[in-house]
Amino acid sequence: MFFAHTTFLGIDPTAGQRPFVYAALDEDLRLLALGQGDIDEVLAFVAGQRQAFVAISAPRQPNKGLMGQDEIRQQLSPVPRPGRWTDFRVAEYQLRQHNINIPQTNLIEMECSNWMRMGFSLFRRLEALGYQPYSTSESSRQTLEVYPHASYAVLLGQNPFSKHTLEGRIQRQLALYEQQINVPDPMRFFEEITRHRLLSGVLPSDMLYSVEELDALVAAYTAWKAAVHPNQISCLGIAEEGQIVLPGAELKSRY
Repeated sequence: MFFAHTTFLGIDPTAGQRPFVYAALDEDLRLLALGQGDIDEVLAFVAGQRQAFVAISAPRQPNKGLMGQDEIRQQLSPVPRPGRWTDFRVAEYQLRQHNINIPQTNLIEMECSNWMRMGFSLFRRLEALGYQPYSTSESSRQTLEVYPHASYAVLLGQNPFSKHTLEGRIQRQLALYEQQINVPDPMRFFEEITRHRLLSGVLPSDMLYSVEELDALVAAYTAWKAAVHPNQISCLGIAEEGQIVLPGAELKSRY
């Protein structure tokens, strides 16, 4: 596949009522854009891309109830115990078997969290713009479902610190920096800490990205990995219901 002039986008709608945050990388992992806006503003940015792989940090659609079907359950490893996990998507069950917690997607759209419903809407509107679900085909406009916490776990080889802590943000940005994405080296944060800053309660947080920006960035990186190095990713779940793409070919049994 020819990737010149292809944009790799990550979109984080998990703020719910607040603006979506998006990040865009080029084929050389240079940061093209990092911004925020409502769904129409984000779609306008995406629509302006000639070729793009768009990773969204939300389920593609509501639960399809596949975990309630015996023929599906028997194909899973480990096989779920009778009566258990029936309200989860297949991808969610599989992630939890790797010790990666993920929110449960409801069968009924209106009973899903607001950020999930915003994700459903985003996937549908991108489909209307001609975007297709991720595959290894030659389509130049594709969408992926990602889960940032899981992407970071795969990159780090373990579950990351809470993203709402300072150490969690530093850890995530360092994981991105180690993948050769042109983000600032977060270790410089410690060089900027002085006795006066600590006593004054003023930390140099301007060199660290926000929680939402970090989630959008790892989503964009996962989109890049899926497009450029499809043999270096894993897809959990069933396409009919929604697959979660992870930036690693071999997953640890537990994170």
